[in-house]
Amino acid sequence: MVSDPAGAPEFAEQVDALQAATRVLAGVALRSLDALGGVITLPQFRMLAVLAELGRTRSARVARALGLDASTVTRLADRLVAAGHVARGSDPRHRSVVTLELTPSGQSLVAAVSGWRHRELSRIVAELPPATRGQLARVLSQLITAAGEGYGLAAGPLLPL
Repeated sequence: MVSDPAGAPEFAEQVDALQAATRVLAGVALRSLDALGGVITLPQFRMLAVLAELGRTRSARVARALGLDASTVTRLADRLVAAGHVARGSDPRHRSVVTLELTPSGQSLVAAVSGWRHRELSRIVAELPPATRGQLARVLSQLITAAGEGYGLAAGPLLPL
C-alpha cells in the first residue's frame, strides 16, 4: 500500500513551490503578449498557436483543440481575420466546412511571441545554479508525464476536489 503524501510537510512545500512556478510561467506567457504592444489577447494567441501547430484545418477541429464552443471560435476567428492574422476558407470537398489558417502576419506574431518566451525562459534558467539546470529538464519531463498526455493543451473535465 502506498502512503498518502498529501499530509507530509515536504509534500506541501513541493506543491507550494509548484504553485509559485506556475505563477512565474503564467507571467512569462502574459508578458510575452505585452511585448507585442497589446496587438492580441491571450485567447487569440492560443488560437494562433493551435493554427501554427495544425496548419490549415477545420474550425471545428480548432474548437476541439481549444476546448471551446464553435461559436466562440467563430468570434475569435472573426477578430483575427479582420486583423489579417488568420484566413478563413472552405473545404473544396465540403463547401459548408469552414477552414482556418495562419496568414504570414499570424505566423509572424507566433514567431515573435515564441522567440520572446524562449529568450525570457533562457534568461531565467541561466540564473539557476548549473547543477539545478542539469536536473530541470528531467524533473519537468516527469511532471509532464504525471499530468498526462495533452494536459494544458485544451480544456478537459475538472477532477473532483
